[in-house]
Amino acid sequence: MSGVRVVVTGLIATYPLGGVMWDYLAFVRGFERLGADVLYLEDTGQWLYDVRDATFTPDAAHNLALLDDAFRRHAPSASWSVRAPDAAYHGVPRDAVRRFCAQADLLLNVSGCCWLREEYRGARRKVYLDTDPGYSHAKLAAVQRGVASEDERYSVDLIRAHDLFFTFAENMGAGDCLLPTVGLTWHTTRQPIVLADWPMRLRAEAPAYTTVMSWKTGVQPPTLDGVPYGGKEGEFRRFIELPSRTPVALEVAVAGAAPRAELVSHGWRVVDAAERSVTMESYRDYLATSRGEWSIAKNAYVATRSGWFSCRSACYLALGKPVVVQDTGFRALYPTGEGLFAFSTLEEAVDALASIEAGYVRQCEAARALAEREFDSDRVLTALCSAAGL
Repeated sequence: MSGVRVVVTGLIATYPLGGVMWDYLAFVRGFERLGADVLYLEDTGQWLYDVRDATFTPDAAHNLALLDDAFRRHAPSASWSVRAPDAAYHGVPRDAVRRFCAQADLLLNVSGCCWLREEYRGARRKVYLDTDPGYSHAKLAAVQRGVASEDERYSVDLIRAHDLFFTFAENMGAGDCLLPTVGLTWHTTRQPIVLADWPMRLRAEAPAYTTVMSWKTGVQPPTLDGVPYGGKEGEFRRFIELPSRTPVALEVAVAGAAPRAELVSHGWRVVDAAERSVTMESYRDYLATSRGEWSIAKNAYVATRSGWFSCRSACYLALGKPVVVQDTGFRALYPTGEGLFAFSTLEEAVDALASIEAGYVRQCEAARALAEREFDSDRVLTALCSAAGL
């Protein structure tokens, strides 16, 4: 991809927690590895989350320093530009951003988080990447049916301003997938992982299976065809008895209004997600010192049979940590039973953990091998570019 110009969008300055930063930097790092000239562009129109006091602020200074440090250490050849809440551009200035976009071969709007302003629309291929299946589809469907709010119509206008549409809903089009195409042609892709950033960390004495999650209540769920879908909290309650059914330790690093005392009473270890993910290093270290991952998914992903697969779980796999995660329809798309296990019932989760413990080192090696086959950024991004006509 030498000579190819790529614009990657993201939320690194807007929400600079470890997992978020790694997810978006993987696209920047991945395109760099392929030889592309990369500009990271962040323009959300939102205030920024300050990790020091867990509040949102219009003052971008601290978050820009975190972003700049991350790029210096992990993506030194890439350039970056952030449009702050006061409309000032930091890093690459506005006119230079416009010129880069006008000459770009690809603008990859990851999570659709960047406002697609006129000065960004010169790229030869403008790609919308849906990383949150169900939520974008609900807005698109509401507009299609003539029942959308003004905010939903505005959001859909920005989505449809792209040339191509990609999604993490890898089961799109399958007979059991309930996500509508809403008149668009969807290409499927997955999270790229720069494997060098996630070296295998075999630790046979690691004590607990872990995960990192937010427990959100009061959030408006997506509604499709009159059916409301939910988040993670309802799915977690389906498996709340799991610690009493397995001898392994289960830990959840949780943010939000989780019923912590109730979880502890059922045998869960509960720790603070913010402490474990306040930096890129703390997040990676938390995953790396885990025995493996056990986790559920958002109801919207599970019930629609979307085929969505977690970016976080891909990182666990790359570290050589066996992963046991709730099936969203990905069971038909990924090899399972060695390193990666899908479950839909409590019994399947119990059996998966037992299978891992019966041959732990072999399962760790299988996890890393699966990550190398399925998530290597070179393969994922090369396939994405090919599908985008580059």
